[in-house]
Amino acid sequence: MENEYVLKMEGIAKEYYGNRVLKGVELKVKRGEIHALMGENGAGKSTLMNILFGMPVIHSTGGFEGTIEFDGKPVNIDNPHTAMELGIGMVHQEFMLIPGFTVTENVKLGREITEPTVASSIFGKSLEKLDKPTMAADTRKALDTIGLGVEEYAMVAGMPVGYMQFVEIAREIDKTGIKLLIFDEPTAVLTETEAERLLDTMRVIASKGIAIIFITHRINEVIDVTDSMTVLRDGTFVDRLETKDTTAARIAELMIGRKVEKLVDDTDEDNRVISDDDIMLSLKDFYVEMPGEKVKGVDLQVRRGEVLGIGGLAGQGKVGIPNGILGLYPAEGEIIFDGEKVEPSKLGDALHKGIAFVSEDRRGVGLLLEESIEQNTIFTSMQIQGKFLKKFGPITQFDKKAAKEHTLNMIKALDIRCTGPDQYAGRLSGGNQQKVCLARAITMEPKLLVVSEPTRGIDIGAKKLVLELLAKMNREQGMTIIMVSSELNELRSLCDRIAIVSDGKLAGIFAPDASDAEYGLAMSGVTEGGQA
Repeated sequence: MENEYVLKMEGIAKEYYGNRVLKGVELKVKRGEIHALMGENGAGKSTLMNILFGMPVIHSTGGFEGTIEFDGKPVNIDNPHTAMELGIGMVHQEFMLIPGFTVTENVKLGREITEPTVASSIFGKSLEKLDKPTMAADTRKALDTIGLGVEEYAMVAGMPVGYMQFVEIAREIDKTGIKLLIFDEPTAVLTETEAERLLDTMRVIASKGIAIIFITHRINEVIDVTDSMTVLRDGTFVDRLETKDTTAARIAELMIGRKVEKLVDDTDEDNRVISDDDIMLSLKDFYVEMPGEKVKGVDLQVRRGEVLGIGGLAGQGKVGIPNGILGLYPAEGEIIFDGEKVEPSKLGDALHKGIAFVSEDRRGVGLLLEESIEQNTIFTSMQIQGKFLKKFGPITQFDKKAAKEHTLNMIKALDIRCTGPDQYAGRLSGGNQQKVCLARAITMEPKLLVVSEPTRGIDIGAKKLVLELLAKMNREQGMTIIMVSSELNELRSLCDRIAIVSDGKLAGIFAPDASDAEYGLAMSGVTEGGQA
């Protein structure tokens, strides 16, 4: 029956500045069921939830197309307050708690209970005092519902992240008239025991008739706790499934299965000789303390002359690996590069030994925004290798002619759209900034080039150019490349092998033509498999 659905979203479409991120999506959730919203990074899950919760980012960018019915009636949710009044709550991935407040104060924030005073009877309601015992009693009830034994008067500051997550849930449970709860990656920051308890809590909440939308990348959790699911891919609706009627492999295929487009044309020559015995980079028991991208004991070998891809879902540790090697975040374990030990605690040690890095954070790490394209292109190689310098006895002089000539060659080779080598990097578009980062790395003529999210934020034409340049440097010059990317299609187009990282660990190493199901399962942490 149609009225069994507490939520129906139909024909939902959303465009950001000409980029259509949702294309006619539908989402239906029944009363009292746990419904998973599945899809890769960029599939449109967050945008869909922002629409449902009336987030300002949606309405300040032109709104959306489609219809929403909630509790059997058409609704217009134009702000979060409207969503909350309807009975929609959201447990955010980023904590919305105030550390300096108690548990009760956080749970009751914006819904405080007050009682009259002598002053308020004369001067009005604003002078009523907080009814702390009643507020604490309500909070205790919510905490008991989810099985959290923390004191209602405890300060949030200093609590383990697992406790904070449960306080967030208690706040939503305490709201009267709650009919639908959105859980956005709730287990991402929890230990295994805490995650199991949270799933139990979700079952308790659903048993009271409250519907739950559960967003997670962990397919095993979906199989374990949900009743049904909706799968999105590239902003489109793929399918609505009953959990009991599907498998982890099927879910993985639906999430990432797509026509594999040829992003890189075959090069005319391939001069490489790749041997399993000729290892250029070896990581052993490698740990990196990068917030949101922790690496938890990876063993990995990169063969001389190959392109090794590193993939995985967001927050699983793939980005932490190159940042740890370069010493940008605290790292432990053994790094052997071309027979020498790399000390990540010595910032710049990897650069001096011949490893160049194109960071995923081009504005924060990759570029000198207030310097010219020329300075950005030559700076590292000049500092590390002494390039573009002329020596006259004890005197060293900057070789302006050589620097300009090289930069012009890079601008031409990478098709950097600019007014010339003197233009400030900060005034370029994102795609052209990325090309400048690549130009600087290439200028070092490294033994090993590490590129992290090299095509993020650039158009399809620029993507193809960047990927073909990487292929040319590898195939024709024999440069060893590690490519870290969230785009599995890119990795499959360019790489000889692809290592998948899940929960900070190596889930498997696969051939580019391995099945979508194999990749999806490894990314979701269901299996530790695959050796190409």
